[in-house]
Amino acid sequence: MAARALHDVVVQGGRMDLRIFTEPQQGATYDDLLAVAQATERLGFDAFFRSDHYLRMGDGDPMPGPTDAWTTLAGLARETSRIRLGTLVTSATFRHPGVLAVQVAQVDQMSGGRVELGLGAGWFAEEHAAYGIPFPHKRFGLLTEQLEIVTGLWGTPVGERFDHAGTHYTLTDSPALPKPVQTSPLDPSRAGVPVIVGGNGPRRTPALAARFATEYNAAFPEKHDVPERFAAVRAACEEAGRDPGSLTYSVALIVCVGADEAEVTRRAAAIGREPAELREHGVAGTVSEAVDTLGALAEMGASRVYLQVMDLQDLDHLELVAAEVMPQVA
Repeated sequence: MAARALHDVVVQGGRMDLRIFTEPQQGATYDDLLAVAQATERLGFDAFFRSDHYLRMGDGDPMPGPTDAWTTLAGLARETSRIRLGTLVTSATFRHPGVLAVQVAQVDQMSGGRVELGLGAGWFAEEHAAYGIPFPHKRFGLLTEQLEIVTGLWGTPVGERFDHAGTHYTLTDSPALPKPVQTSPLDPSRAGVPVIVGGNGPRRTPALAARFATEYNAAFPEKHDVPERFAAVRAACEEAGRDPGSLTYSVALIVCVGADEAEVTRRAAAIGREPAELREHGVAGTVSEAVDTLGALAEMGASRVYLQVMDLQDLDHLELVAAEVMPQVA
């Protein structure tokens, strides 16, 4: 697909949001993340997101150790002014839902209403063992209750109380404070922040997205599976009596773009990957290849792509994507 043709496809369906997504558990300080977030804002990307993990994955130097997602976002809320900020995704095993509701609402206040919450069931058993965090075998019910509680606390009118009696959590006579600055995209009469739900499940995850989410995210899928995943969410919305068009459909993929083949090869080597594999599984290759990949995703129904940046020191990479790729899709 040529660049002009891509632009036509994307504009007909709205604009494609490009967001920067980082994996700090692989080795990053707060200052590293701040530099990337401020570049994200300066270069015109829509948002800065980070993973929520406490242990490096794979071999390599574990230094400097993990950073907490919501502590990081609180700092960035005060050191940025435009970009959206959020997690992809916070694990339901890490925080009690009442505490999470307070944290997210406070960071939303600190940012002036720019926060989004990605929430998932959690999957990385080793990090739970390393930091003494319980890791129950069955976690989907935990996630469901967390979504019920977090959105319920935010949506309770000021002056009223919130109660919840569930299998995993009991909340009694909660004042349901503080409130986020934003209003819920699903009910503008109530407070709330955009909620992102994602996952590979064919039935339960789409049902959760239809019930609670502003956005459904397909994280690191095989590209040919994207239409099927989106279709399952649309079907779940219809079954729940919700307009499928009221959700944003997004994809998260690794990014590795170069001005020429030599630069693609250099950037791939810097993150320990092969160019061919990155082209197959990510937004990768030369500028024209990256544009074509985004165009194909747009045709599949994606209006937002999270670009997973693995080399946080290579800000020239962001400069290239912002200057050469983004104008053709945004």
